[in-house]
Amino acid sequence: MCGILCSVTFSSGEPVDDNALNAQLESLRKANAERGPDSSVWYHTRVEAKDPMHRNVDIACYSSVLHLRGDTVTRQPLVSADGNILCFNGEIFEGLDINKHENDASKLFGLLNASGSDDIAKVLGSVEGCYAFVFYHNSSKRLFFGRDPLGRRSLLLHIPVTSNDSLVITSVGGSDVPQMSFEEVCTDAIMCLDLMTNTRSTNLPSSAFAIPLSEVPRKLESRVFTRIPKLNVSWTETEPQIQTIDDQILPSHALHGLTSQFIQTLEESVRLRVKDIPYQADGNIARVAILFSGGIDCTVIALLADRHVPPSEPIDLLNVAFENPRKLRNQSQTGKMKAGQNSTTQKVVDPYAVPDRESGLEELDELRTLCPGRIWNFVEVNVDFEEARSAQKKVLALMYPRQTVMDLSLALALYFASRGKGRVLNPETRQSATYISTARVILSGLGADELLGGYGRHRTAYQIGGWSKVIDELQLDLDRIPTRNLGRDDRVISSHGKETRYPFLSIPFVSFAAGLPVQVKIDPRLPLGCGEKMILRLAAARLGLKSASTRKKRAMQFGSRSARMEGDQKGHLLVDAES
Repeated sequence: MCGILCSVTFSSGEPVDDNALNAQLESLRKANAERGPDSSVWYHTRVEAKDPMHRNVDIACYSSVLHLRGDTVTRQPLVSADGNILCFNGEIFEGLDINKHENDASKLFGLLNASGSDDIAKVLGSVEGCYAFVFYHNSSKRLFFGRDPLGRRSLLLHIPVTSNDSLVITSVGGSDVPQMSFEEVCTDAIMCLDLMTNTRSTNLPSSAFAIPLSEVPRKLESRVFTRIPKLNVSWTETEPQIQTIDDQILPSHALHGLTSQFIQTLEESVRLRVKDIPYQADGNIARVAILFSGGIDCTVIALLADRHVPPSEPIDLLNVAFENPRKLRNQSQTGKMKAGQNSTTQKVVDPYAVPDRESGLEELDELRTLCPGRIWNFVEVNVDFEEARSAQKKVLALMYPRQTVMDLSLALALYFASRGKGRVLNPETRQSATYISTARVILSGLGADELLGGYGRHRTAYQIGGWSKVIDELQLDLDRIPTRNLGRDDRVISSHGKETRYPFLSIPFVSFAAGLPVQVKIDPRLPLGCGEKMILRLAAARLGLKSASTRKKRAMQFGSRSARMEGDQKGHLLVDAES
């Protein structure tokens, strides 16, 4: 995990306010430095124009590094003897042979250095992982940048609007640089800028262009990593294959084999995301944490992680709860009405007894029963109202350019959960103590609802138009995964020097899920807690997670009560519109 910051300045021959640019870049540097506490380096170079009609180009690259691969910290930007530069933020899990002692950014840099500029997109298309990058290819004078096809890492772009402005690429923007307007870099193409085709009369090189990933060879060493697959659109109008999740699925049943494949594919995705994480200190402290609401998605991920994290290490379960004044007022009024208005006794309400806390504790018991040798640190992250309010300015800057009320509700929950500061109850002494998670890798169950039909609108689609409408809705969910929340979540969580990994969103698992018949993933004819994400529920039951297998969907902002703390704001409105 790294913070990336790159500025490209085209010399126009006119006076430039370097102090203003430097102040803006310094603000962005500080924001990016939070992402990588182990190293931070600037590197500057000038690309000299060969033609007097063209402009010189100054490139400034900055990287901060969170050490998660290899034996030692690999400082970035990486610079080769022939002048190539790489800033790489992310992890490569497949497509490139990397042993536990090696660093993936260094291995990728070696491949890029050995490639011509026309092959850069092919190299990126051959690997699978969560990444964003900036790569300067010196011999061709071209600058490449982009994100992985699912957009699992943030990368923002500011396009110059005046001749004295700079092009800026950064992992995180913020509100401290109002002179710059950022947008998220697209995920369906590798962007390329030819720096030597600019003229003195233009703000940007005339040959700025994109290399669509669909034009990259889809198959390299028999692996497809470059494009999100389309859904299996086949369906048949048959009776439901099960009646309840407790139905006995015999080996002869079609769902038996598919459930086994589902578990194996998801487990492999989890294994790749928890293996070879460097030890920071004592080997008995947590290296892996899970965003843990007690829902089926995160609980299955936790159980599979137990199989591949050394048994002597704890796993942190990060469970966040907010003191929500609006909810507490409603609870108090309801309690008074039940007790009678003249009652002198009033039940004391625990402000942190939120739905996700209750379900989290239930699943903690289930995990401890199934994995008795593991220390599960159930981290109660309690956020009082004033602390949440005081963090809003910071969180708004991190989630930018996302700015809606719903974005803020979700970002607040992720910000405090990933910080990992709370209390842990000792199950033997029943005493709780202050705890700060040491885990630098955080697993998230995000993606299961989109891939497997976990939302209420999937049931609505069936009611409106049957199976074909469900398929259309699932395809829409799949298509917009790269543009929805992943960039925002990366900017928020990484501000604590943590990295999020998504087992449900590995390209191999996405391909597997997309290829399943729709009636294996969801059957809206079955009741809630059974029909949605049906194959995941069958997998959870097979794994022994009986309680989790029937748990109903609950949105994070409502389960943690980070939403609507001061009023009944509409989620689609801009935050500024509410003030």
